[in-house]
Amino acid sequence: MATDIKDVAHAVEAAAVMGLLRGRPRLLALGEPTHGEDALLDVRNELFRQLVEEEGYRTITIESDCMRGLLVDDHVTTGAGTLDEVMERGFSHGWGASAANRELVRWMRAFNDGRPVADRLRFAGFDGPLEITGAESPREALFALHGYLSTRVDTELLHSTCTVEALDRLLGPDDRWTNPAAMMDPSGSVGQSAEATELRLLADDLVALLDAQWPHLIATSSPDDRDRARLYGRTATGLLRYHYWMADTSPSRMTRLVSLRDRMMADNLLAVAGVDAAAVGAAGSAAPVDRAPVLVHAHNGHLQRNKSTMRMGGLPVEWWGAGAIVSAQLGAEYAFLATALGTIRHQGVDTPPPTTLEGTLYALPENLHVVDARRLTTALGDTRIEPRVSPWFGYSPLDPAHLADTDGIVFVKDVTK
Repeated sequence: MATDIKDVAHAVEAAAVMGLLRGRPRLLALGEPTHGEDALLDVRNELFRQLVEEEGYRTITIESDCMRGLLVDDHVTTGAGTLDEVMERGFSHGWGASAANRELVRWMRAFNDGRPVADRLRFAGFDGPLEITGAESPREALFALHGYLSTRVDTELLHSTCTVEALDRLLGPDDRWTNPAAMMDPSGSVGQSAEATELRLLADDLVALLDAQWPHLIATSSPDDRDRARLYGRTATGLLRYHYWMADTSPSRMTRLVSLRDRMMADNLLAVAGVDAAAVGAAGSAAPVDRAPVLVHAHNGHLQRNKSTMRMGGLPVEWWGAGAIVSAQLGAEYAFLATALGTIRHQGVDTPPPTTLEGTLYALPENLHVVDARRLTTALGDTRIEPRVSPWFGYSPLDPAHLADTDGIVFVKDVTK
Protein backbone atom coordinates (compact mmCIF):
# COMPACT_ATOMS: atom_id res chain seq x y z
CA MET A 1 0.00 0.00 0.00
CA ALA A 2 2.87 2.41 0.78
CA THR A 3 4.16 2.18 -2.80
CA ASP A 4 0.73 2.95 -4.18
CA ILE A 5 0.36 5.99 -1.95
CA LYS A 6 3.74 7.31 -3.05
CA ASP A 7 2.55 6.98 -6.63
CA VAL A 8 -0.45 9.27 -6.02
CA ALA A 9 1.56 11.99 -4.25
CA HIS A 10 3.25 14.82 -6.15
CA ALA A 11 5.07 18.06 -5.46
CA VAL A 12 2.70 20.98 -4.79
CA GLU A 13 3.06 22.68 -8.15
CA ALA A 14 0.50 24.29 -10.42
CA ALA A 15 0.93 21.64 -13.15
CA ALA A 16 0.42 18.79 -10.66
CA VAL A 17 -2.68 20.47 -9.19
CA MET A 18 -4.24 21.09 -12.59
CA GLY A 19 -3.50 17.48 -13.51
CA LEU A 20 -5.78 16.30 -10.69
CA LEU A 21 -8.77 18.24 -11.98
CA ARG A 22 -11.29 17.05 -14.53
CA GLY A 23 -11.43 20.43 -16.22
CA ARG A 24 -10.43 24.05 -15.76
CA PRO A 25 -12.54 25.34 -12.85
CA ARG A 26 -13.67 28.93 -12.48
CA LEU A 27 -13.02 28.64 -8.74
CA LEU A 28 -10.14 26.56 -7.38
CA ALA A 29 -10.60 26.38 -3.62
CA LEU A 30 -7.67 25.63 -1.32
CA GLY A 31 -8.77 24.92 2.23
CA GLU A 32 -6.80 24.92 5.45
CA PRO A 33 -7.63 22.94 8.62
CA THR A 34 -6.48 25.64 11.03
CA HIS A 35 -5.98 29.39 11.00
CA GLY A 36 -3.00 31.46 11.99
CA GLU A 37 -0.15 29.35 10.59
CA ASP A 38 1.95 31.34 8.14
CA ALA A 39 3.55 28.11 6.91
CA LEU A 40 0.22 27.22 5.28
CA LEU A 41 -0.14 30.70 3.81
CA ASP A 42 3.35 30.39 2.35
CA VAL A 43 2.16 27.26 0.51
CA ARG A 44 -0.87 29.21 -0.74
CA ASN A 45 1.31 32.10 -1.90
CA GLU A 46 3.67 29.88 -3.87
CA LEU A 47 0.81 27.99 -5.50
CA PHE A 48 -0.90 31.26 -6.46
CA ARG A 49 2.35 32.58 -7.95
CA GLN A 50 2.67 29.47 -10.11
CA LEU A 51 -1.00 29.58 -11.12
CA VAL A 52 -0.52 33.20 -12.20
CA GLU A 53 2.67 32.60 -14.16
CA GLU A 54 1.79 29.21 -15.68
CA GLU A 55 -2.01 28.98 -15.80
CA GLY A 56 -3.21 32.54 -16.33
CA TYR A 57 -4.82 33.07 -12.93
CA ARG A 58 -5.40 36.72 -12.11
CA THR A 59 -7.47 36.71 -8.90
CA ILE A 60 -7.14 35.48 -5.34
CA THR A 61 -9.92 35.76 -2.78
CA ILE A 62 -9.55 34.88 0.89
CA GLU A 63 -11.66 34.47 4.02
CA SER A 64 -11.58 38.14 4.98
CA ASP A 65 -14.03 41.07 5.12
CA CYS A 66 -15.29 41.78 1.58
CA MET A 67 -15.57 45.53 2.27
CA ARG A 68 -12.08 45.85 3.70
CA GLY A 69 -10.74 43.81 0.81
CA LEU A 70 -11.56 46.67 -1.54
CA LEU A 71 -8.68 48.62 0.04
CA VAL A 72 -6.29 45.76 -0.73
CA ASP A 73 -7.56 45.52 -4.31
CA ASP A 74 -7.08 49.27 -4.82
CA HIS A 75 -3.54 49.00 -3.52
CA VAL A 76 -2.44 46.03 -5.63
CA THR A 77 -4.06 47.40 -8.80
CA THR A 78 -3.25 51.12 -8.54
CA GLY A 79 -0.79 51.55 -5.65
CA ALA A 80 -3.35 53.46 -3.54
CA GLY A 81 -2.27 53.74 0.10
CA THR A 82 0.86 52.35 1.68
CA LEU A 83 1.51 48.70 2.40
CA ASP A 84 1.39 49.39 6.14
CA GLU A 85 -2.00 51.13 5.82
CA VAL A 86 -3.43 48.33 3.72
CA MET A 87 -2.26 45.61 6.10
CA GLU A 88 -3.79 47.49 9.03
CA ARG A 89 -7.15 48.36 7.46
CA GLY A 90 -7.63 45.93 4.58
CA PHE A 91 -8.01 42.65 6.50
CA SER A 92 -10.34 41.29 9.16
CA HIS A 93 -9.79 38.53 11.74
CA GLY A 94 -6.39 40.02 12.61
CA TRP A 95 -4.87 38.62 9.41
CA GLY A 96 -3.23 41.89 8.48
CA ALA A 97 -0.54 40.98 11.02
CA SER A 98 0.45 37.89 9.03
CA ALA A 99 3.87 38.12 7.38
CA ALA A 100 2.65 35.75 4.65
CA ASN A 101 -0.38 37.94 3.88
CA ARG A 102 1.92 40.95 3.76
CA GLU A 103 4.20 39.16 1.30
CA LEU A 104 1.18 38.24 -0.85
CA VAL A 105 0.09 41.87 -1.10
CA ARG A 106 3.65 43.09 -1.74
CA TRP A 107 4.18 40.52 -4.51
CA MET A 108 0.84 41.29 -6.18
CA ARG A 109 1.61 45.01 -6.22
CA ALA A 110 5.06 44.39 -7.69
CA PHE A 111 3.62 42.07 -10.34
CA ASN A 112 1.04 44.68 -11.37
CA ASP A 113 3.45 47.59 -11.55
CA GLY A 114 3.58 48.78 -15.16
CA ARG A 115 1.14 46.17 -16.50
CA PRO A 116 -1.95 47.06 -18.53
CA VAL A 117 -5.19 47.15 -16.55
CA ALA A 118 -6.58 44.00 -18.14
CA ASP A 119 -3.54 41.97 -17.09
CA ARG A 120 -3.36 43.05 -13.43
CA LEU A 121 -3.88 40.74 -10.49
CA ARG A 122 -6.98 41.30 -8.38
CA PHE A 123 -7.66 40.70 -4.69
CA ALA A 124 -10.98 40.17 -2.94
CA GLY A 125 -12.21 39.29 0.51
CA PHE A 126 -15.25 37.03 0.33
CA ASP A 127 -16.32 36.87 3.98
CA GLY A 128 -18.96 39.23 5.27
CA PRO A 129 -18.04 42.00 7.74
CA LEU A 130 -18.38 39.41 10.48
CA GLU A 131 -16.26 38.17 13.35
CA ILE A 132 -16.81 35.14 15.57
CA THR A 133 -17.83 37.58 18.31
CA GLY A 134 -20.38 39.50 16.29
CA ALA A 135 -21.09 41.56 13.19
CA GLU A 136 -20.34 45.05 11.90
CA SER A 137 -22.87 47.85 11.53
CA PRO A 138 -24.48 47.97 8.07
CA ARG A 139 -23.66 51.69 7.90
CA GLU A 140 -20.68 51.48 5.54
CA ALA A 141 -22.41 49.27 3.00
CA LEU A 142 -25.68 51.22 3.09
CA PHE A 143 -23.98 54.59 2.71
CA ALA A 144 -21.72 53.28 -0.07
CA LEU A 145 -24.71 51.96 -2.04
CA HIS A 146 -26.67 55.17 -1.48
CA GLY A 147 -23.63 57.20 -2.52
CA TYR A 148 -23.21 55.24 -5.73
CA LEU A 149 -26.86 55.75 -6.65
CA SER A 150 -26.90 59.42 -5.65
CA THR A 151 -24.48 60.40 -8.44
CA ARG A 152 -26.27 58.40 -11.16
CA VAL A 153 -29.98 58.21 -10.37
CA ASP A 154 -32.62 60.95 -10.38
CA THR A 155 -32.50 62.68 -6.99
CA GLU A 156 -36.26 62.64 -6.44
CA LEU A 157 -36.40 58.94 -7.28
CA LEU A 158 -33.64 58.15 -4.80
CA HIS A 159 -34.99 60.41 -2.06
CA SER A 160 -38.43 58.86 -2.40
CA THR A 161 -36.70 55.62 -1.42
CA CYS A 162 -34.62 57.04 1.40
CA THR A 163 -32.28 59.88 2.29
CA VAL A 164 -28.90 59.90 3.97
CA GLU A 165 -30.52 61.55 6.97
CA ALA A 166 -33.09 58.77 7.25
CA LEU A 167 -30.39 56.11 7.11
CA ASP A 168 -28.34 57.88 9.74
CA ARG A 169 -31.31 58.27 12.07
CA LEU A 170 -32.34 54.62 11.77
CA LEU A 171 -28.78 53.33 12.20
CA GLY A 172 -28.02 55.33 15.32
CA PRO A 173 -24.62 54.79 17.00
CA ASP A 174 -22.63 51.94 15.49
CA ASP A 175 -21.85 50.42 18.87
CA ARG A 176 -25.51 49.39 19.08
CA TRP A 177 -24.81 46.98 16.22
CA THR A 178 -21.36 45.80 17.26
CA ASN A 179 -22.19 44.94 20.88
CA PRO A 180 -20.16 41.70 21.43
CA ALA A 181 -22.60 40.49 24.10
CA ALA A 182 -25.25 40.03 21.40
CA MET A 183 -23.49 36.99 19.96
CA MET A 184 -24.38 34.89 23.00
CA ASP A 185 -27.31 36.93 24.31
CA PRO A 186 -30.05 37.73 21.76
CA SER A 187 -31.44 40.45 24.03
CA GLY A 188 -28.27 42.46 23.33
CA SER A 189 -29.03 42.66 19.61
CA VAL A 190 -30.88 45.51 17.87
CA GLY A 191 -31.54 43.30 14.84
CA GLN A 192 -35.30 43.02 15.39
CA SER A 193 -35.90 46.58 16.56
CA ALA A 194 -38.33 48.82 14.68
CA GLU A 195 -35.40 50.77 13.24
CA ALA A 196 -33.63 47.63 12.01
CA THR A 197 -36.84 46.34 10.46
CA GLU A 198 -37.28 49.59 8.54
CA LEU A 199 -33.65 49.51 7.46
CA ARG A 200 -34.12 46.02 6.00
CA LEU A 201 -36.96 47.34 3.87
CA LEU A 202 -34.96 50.38 2.78
CA ALA A 203 -31.93 48.24 1.90
CA ASP A 204 -34.15 45.99 -0.19
CA ASP A 205 -35.61 49.04 -1.93
CA LEU A 206 -32.15 50.43 -2.69
CA VAL A 207 -31.11 47.12 -4.26
CA ALA A 208 -34.37 47.05 -6.24
CA LEU A 209 -33.63 50.59 -7.45
CA LEU A 210 -30.16 49.46 -8.49
CA ASP A 211 -31.73 46.66 -10.55
CA ALA A 212 -34.37 48.91 -12.07
CA GLN A 213 -31.79 51.48 -13.16
CA TRP A 214 -29.30 48.93 -14.51
CA PRO A 215 -29.61 49.87 -18.21
CA HIS A 216 -28.79 53.47 -17.28
CA LEU A 217 -26.00 52.42 -14.93
CA ILE A 218 -24.33 50.40 -17.68
CA ALA A 219 -23.90 53.63 -19.62
CA THR A 220 -22.86 55.83 -16.69
CA SER A 221 -20.44 53.75 -14.63
CA SER A 222 -17.61 51.27 -15.13
CA PRO A 223 -18.01 47.50 -14.72
CA ASP A 224 -15.88 47.65 -11.56
CA ASP A 225 -18.07 50.38 -10.07
CA ARG A 226 -21.20 48.38 -10.85
CA ASP A 227 -19.69 45.26 -9.31
CA ARG A 228 -18.88 47.22 -6.17
CA ALA A 229 -22.41 48.58 -6.01
CA ARG A 230 -23.72 45.02 -6.08
CA LEU A 231 -21.25 44.12 -3.34
CA TYR A 232 -22.58 47.00 -1.23
CA GLY A 233 -26.13 45.77 -1.77
CA ARG A 234 -25.32 42.14 -0.91
CA THR A 235 -23.42 43.21 2.18
CA ALA A 236 -26.07 45.61 3.46
CA THR A 237 -28.93 43.16 3.06
CA GLY A 238 -26.81 40.26 4.33
CA LEU A 239 -25.72 42.13 7.46
CA LEU A 240 -29.25 43.25 8.28
CA ARG A 241 -30.48 39.68 7.85
CA TYR A 242 -27.66 38.43 10.07
CA HIS A 243 -28.43 41.00 12.77
CA TYR A 244 -32.12 40.01 12.63
CA TRP A 245 -31.24 36.42 13.48
CA MET A 246 -28.79 37.50 16.17
CA ALA A 247 -31.87 38.74 18.02
CA ASP A 248 -33.66 35.40 17.57
CA THR A 249 -34.28 33.22 20.62
CA SER A 250 -35.17 29.92 18.94
CA PRO A 251 -33.01 26.76 19.32
CA SER A 252 -31.97 27.05 15.65
CA ARG A 253 -30.46 30.51 16.13
CA MET A 254 -26.81 29.48 15.86
CA THR A 255 -27.42 27.21 12.89
CA ARG A 256 -29.16 30.09 11.15
CA LEU A 257 -26.25 32.46 11.85
CA VAL A 258 -23.48 30.20 10.55
CA SER A 259 -25.64 29.35 7.52
CA LEU A 260 -26.18 33.03 6.76
CA ARG A 261 -22.47 33.75 6.98
CA ASP A 262 -21.65 31.03 4.47
CA ARG A 263 -24.49 32.16 2.24
CA MET A 264 -22.87 35.61 2.13
CA MET A 265 -19.54 33.95 1.34
CA ALA A 266 -21.09 31.93 -1.48
CA ASP A 267 -22.73 34.98 -3.05
CA ASN A 268 -19.42 36.82 -2.99
CA LEU A 269 -17.58 33.87 -4.53
CA LEU A 270 -20.07 33.61 -7.36
CA ALA A 271 -19.75 37.33 -8.02
CA VAL A 272 -15.94 37.18 -8.09
CA ALA A 273 -16.20 34.30 -10.57
CA GLY A 274 -18.43 36.42 -12.81
CA VAL A 275 -21.60 34.42 -12.26
CA ASP A 276 -23.56 36.83 -10.05
CA ALA A 277 -27.07 35.72 -11.02
CA ALA A 278 -28.68 38.99 -9.93
CA ALA A 279 -26.33 41.08 -12.04
CA VAL A 280 -26.70 38.86 -15.10
CA GLY A 281 -30.46 38.96 -14.82
CA ALA A 282 -30.55 42.73 -14.52
CA ALA A 283 -27.80 43.47 -16.99
CA GLY A 284 -28.53 41.13 -19.84
CA SER A 285 -25.44 41.22 -22.02
CA ALA A 286 -23.55 43.39 -19.50
CA ALA A 287 -22.50 40.51 -17.28
CA PRO A 288 -20.40 41.03 -14.14
CA VAL A 289 -16.65 41.42 -14.41
CA ASP A 290 -15.20 37.97 -15.04
CA ARG A 291 -12.12 37.46 -12.86
CA ALA A 292 -11.95 33.69 -13.31
CA PRO A 293 -10.08 31.51 -12.87
CA VAL A 294 -9.84 32.40 -9.18
CA LEU A 295 -7.86 30.85 -6.33
CA VAL A 296 -10.01 30.76 -3.17
CA HIS A 297 -8.45 30.35 0.27
CA ALA A 298 -10.32 29.73 3.53
CA HIS A 299 -10.89 27.11 6.18
CA ASN A 300 -11.71 23.62 4.90
CA GLY A 301 -15.03 23.87 6.71
CA HIS A 302 -16.15 26.76 4.51
CA LEU A 303 -14.98 25.24 1.22
CA GLN A 304 -15.79 21.52 1.46
CA ARG A 305 -18.65 19.98 -0.51
CA ASN A 306 -20.10 17.99 2.40
CA LYS A 307 -21.97 19.53 5.32
CA SER A 308 -19.94 21.56 7.78
CA THR A 309 -20.09 20.76 11.49
CA MET A 310 -18.87 22.31 14.72
CA ARG A 311 -19.79 22.58 18.38
CA MET A 312 -20.90 25.91 19.81
CA GLY A 313 -21.97 26.30 23.42
CA GLY A 314 -21.53 22.56 23.81
CA LEU A 315 -24.12 21.80 21.13
CA PRO A 316 -23.51 20.36 17.61
CA VAL A 317 -24.23 22.68 14.68
CA GLU A 318 -24.54 21.54 11.06
CA TRP A 319 -24.92 23.66 7.94
CA TRP A 320 -24.09 23.84 4.24
CA GLY A 321 -20.93 25.88 3.76
CA ALA A 322 -20.03 28.25 0.96
CA GLY A 323 -18.19 25.56 -0.99
CA ALA A 324 -21.18 23.24 -0.90
CA ILE A 325 -23.50 26.02 -2.09
CA VAL A 326 -21.16 27.14 -4.88
CA SER A 327 -20.39 23.57 -5.96
CA ALA A 328 -24.11 22.86 -6.27
CA GLN A 329 -24.41 25.79 -8.67
CA LEU A 330 -21.15 25.54 -10.63
CA GLY A 331 -20.66 21.78 -10.74
CA ALA A 332 -17.32 20.94 -12.35
CA GLU A 333 -16.40 24.63 -12.49
CA TYR A 334 -15.74 24.43 -8.74
CA ALA A 335 -12.77 22.41 -7.48
CA PHE A 336 -11.71 21.80 -3.89
CA LEU A 337 -8.31 20.93 -2.47
CA ALA A 338 -8.38 20.16 1.25
CA THR A 339 -5.25 20.70 3.31
CA ALA A 340 -4.33 18.04 5.88
CA LEU A 341 -1.58 18.25 8.48
CA GLY A 342 0.69 15.81 10.25
CA THR A 343 1.91 17.78 13.26
CA ILE A 344 1.61 21.25 14.77
CA ARG A 345 3.80 20.50 17.75
CA HIS A 346 3.75 24.05 19.13
CA GLN A 347 -0.03 23.57 19.52
CA GLY A 348 0.21 20.10 21.02
CA VAL A 349 -0.72 18.27 17.80
CA ASP A 350 1.82 15.43 17.59
CA THR A 351 2.44 12.57 15.14
CA PRO A 352 -0.91 11.22 13.92
CA PRO A 353 -1.85 7.59 14.61
CA PRO A 354 -1.02 5.36 11.61
CA THR A 355 -4.65 4.21 11.43
CA THR A 356 -5.80 7.74 10.46
CA LEU A 357 -5.74 9.39 7.05
CA GLU A 358 -3.13 11.86 8.26
CA GLY A 359 -1.09 9.01 9.76
CA THR A 360 -1.12 7.16 6.45
CA LEU A 361 0.09 10.26 4.60
CA TYR A 362 2.68 10.95 7.30
CA ALA A 363 4.68 8.02 5.96
CA LEU A 364 5.42 10.00 2.78
CA PRO A 365 9.07 11.05 2.62
CA GLU A 366 8.84 14.79 1.89
CA ASN A 367 7.20 17.53 3.97
CA LEU A 368 4.81 18.77 1.29
CA HIS A 369 2.69 16.87 -1.24
CA VAL A 370 -0.46 17.18 -3.28
CA VAL A 371 -2.32 13.87 -3.32
CA ASP A 372 -4.82 12.57 -5.85
CA ALA A 373 -7.81 11.92 -3.57
CA ARG A 374 -9.57 9.55 -5.97
CA ARG A 375 -6.51 7.39 -6.57
CA LEU A 376 -5.76 7.47 -2.84
CA THR A 377 -9.20 6.01 -2.19
CA THR A 378 -8.39 3.18 -4.58
CA ALA A 379 -4.95 2.65 -3.02
CA LEU A 380 -6.45 2.40 0.47
CA GLY A 381 -8.92 -0.24 -0.71
CA ASP A 382 -10.51 -1.97 2.28
CA THR A 383 -7.97 -0.56 4.75
CA ARG A 384 -9.80 0.72 7.82
CA ILE A 385 -9.14 4.44 8.26
CA GLU A 386 -10.21 5.99 11.54
CA PRO A 387 -11.09 9.67 12.03
CA ARG A 388 -8.32 11.57 13.77
CA VAL A 389 -9.15 13.35 17.03
CA SER A 390 -7.29 16.60 17.63
CA PRO A 391 -6.17 17.48 21.16
CA TRP A 392 -6.35 21.16 20.16
CA PHE A 393 -9.67 22.81 19.35
CA GLY A 394 -8.08 25.04 16.69
CA TYR A 395 -7.27 22.20 14.30
CA SER A 396 -9.86 20.19 12.36
CA PRO A 397 -8.63 16.86 10.93
CA LEU A 398 -10.06 15.59 7.66
CA ASP A 399 -13.02 13.25 7.82
CA PRO A 400 -12.00 10.13 5.82
CA ALA A 401 -15.66 9.44 5.08
CA HIS A 402 -15.66 12.43 2.72
CA LEU A 403 -12.39 11.77 0.94
CA ALA A 404 -14.25 11.22 -2.34
CA ASP A 405 -15.76 14.72 -2.08
CA THR A 406 -12.35 16.37 -2.54
CA ASP A 407 -10.43 16.80 -5.79
CA GLY A 408 -7.11 16.54 -4.01
CA ILE A 409 -5.33 16.85 -0.68
CA VAL A 410 -2.45 19.17 0.06
CA PHE A 411 -0.56 17.42 2.84
CA VAL A 412 1.89 19.30 5.07
CA LYS A 413 3.79 16.79 7.18
CA ASP A 414 5.08 19.13 9.90
CA VAL A 415 3.90 22.69 10.47
CA THR A 416 6.54 24.74 12.29
CA LYS A 417 6.66 28.35 13.38
